[in-house]
Amino acid sequence: MYNSRYDSRRYKEGPLLSPQVIDFLKTTNKGILTTFRRDGGAQMSIVSCGPFSGGVAFSTTAPRAKLKNLQRDPHCSLLVSQPDWWGYVVLEGHARLLSPGETEADELCLTLRDVYRVAGGGEHPNWEEYDRAMQQENRSAVIVVPERVYGTRA
Repeated sequence: MYNSRYDSRRYKEGPLLSPQVIDFLKTTNKGILTTFRRDGGAQMSIVSCGPFSGGVAFSTTAPRAKLKNLQRDPHCSLLVSQPDWWGYVVLEGHARLLSPGETEADELCLTLRDVYRVAGGGEHPNWEEYDRAMQQENRSAVIVVPERVYGTRA
């Protein structure tokens, strides 16, 4: 199994997102993530996401196929689209995972809060309650680090 921590020997940091792409990502937070099953087939998931740390972030829970696939193979693609499908950006790259047991608890907590904000949640009315829910749900933060960005809004 691939170590879910970012391994700089295996990957180079992708290009930073352009200001145009970041502005687009701030206006729409609906995405379709593609990961890859053990047999190489595509597995797609709908995610709420937002620009974060040079990529695009969302959160997920441990039993989800997307997380299992990314732990095994971090390569992925994320399409973020306007609701009318006329404007979109695709990020092809790899996922950086911050997960319980693999990431310092404080770092994971603060990252999950930031992911909530950028994915369209704004400020949560009760962060302590939110933190407890994230722990109970065994949530991980996923950051899609782009190696290639394209689309009508790129």
